[in-house]
Amino acid sequence: MFERPHLQPIIKRIQEQRRFIQVLLGPRQVGKTTLVFQLLERNKMPYHFASADAIAASNITWLEQQWETARLIMDQAEAEEFLLVIDEIQKIGNWSETVKFLWDADTQSKRALKVILLGSSRLLLQQGLTESLAGRFETTYMGHWSFSEMQQAFGWNSNQYVWFGGYPGSAELINEEERWKAYVQQSLIETSISKDILMLTRIDKPALMKRLFELGCSYSGQILSYNKMIGQLLDAGNTTTLSHYLDLLNTAGLLAGIEKYSGNLIYKRSSSPKFQVHNTALISAQSGELFRDIQVRADDWGRMVELSIGAHLINYSIIEGFTVSYWRERNEEVDFVLEKKGKVIGLEVKSGTTQFSSGISAFKKAFNPDKVLLVGKTGVPWQDFLKLNPVELF
Repeated sequence: MFERPHLQPIIKRIQEQRRFIQVLLGPRQVGKTTLVFQLLERNKMPYHFASADAIAASNITWLEQQWETARLIMDQAEAEEFLLVIDEIQKIGNWSETVKFLWDADTQSKRALKVILLGSSRLLLQQGLTESLAGRFETTYMGHWSFSEMQQAFGWNSNQYVWFGGYPGSAELINEEERWKAYVQQSLIETSISKDILMLTRIDKPALMKRLFELGCSYSGQILSYNKMIGQLLDAGNTTTLSHYLDLLNTAGLLAGIEKYSGNLIYKRSSSPKFQVHNTALISAQSGELFRDIQVRADDWGRMVELSIGAHLINYSIIEGFTVSYWRERNEEVDFVLEKKGKVIGLEVKSGTTQFSSGISAFKKAFNPDKVLLVGKTGVPWQDFLKLNPVELF
């Protein structure tokens, strides 16, 4: 079975007996639970696993019961150390304060109970961690699977990755494309929105949230002002509502609104967002097109390649801590601007026959970036770029 690179650091942290709660974050269906079971199998430590996926949100008692169960099994086995794993922890209301109380009690009694928390809502988990568990946790983020991972695990080529994206659970269905589309729509898109956003966050207009996601997928790779969004969406409310909903879709690993690059932070945050899906499968699954047909249409296929590059950048930006923006001034545009610790890289993606971009020249003149890069036929081949960790560019 293929093991993602995230496994080794977690094993090392557990074996070192460091007194930190290990928190595993990531979108739905990227293999967080599978990775933990691989860890349990290799580490051979006695454990107790429980999932809050079907538990009532207010059920703090359930969480306390799971913790007490782990303590009891540990005592009965006379184990020197024990591992408690709670999946979908963000489903339990006020979970972080309860975990803090139980964790501190074990620390004071010198009980070597180690804890791994898994969750698919990055926003809610981070809120609980920073508010209640400061100094008590380490996080590992698991994003959507990269091309290299899908190639190693399933033998995919680059074209398959561009269209079918990075969801490992759907990989065996790609030869039955209509079935694959139904799986992604029902088990991934619908479940992520209904369970990871609508059930956990107060949303006054859930239908608007879903329509915004669909609009963002349709316009992915394009810049769209909030006023234009309001014009396309019924009962859209105001720009603040749309911006908030887009942030929630982003933290769920679905749809990002990339901001315009600017030295002025206030201006940057007020810019029109550029839609970018976290996984190209979110577009392909909703499309009426089939894989065999779209590859022969250069413009449509070129858009999918560029969106795949964007998804690649977005996912690695969360893991590696760099920012992804775009830049546009009048008719000049740069697809992506990467920034980390003061270093700036302009990135232009040209998958079609046209390789020249005056936008890069204008961007260089305006900002003097550390590096500019072309991804395309006369630059870095897009297939190779999808195998690259973008942080290596800095």
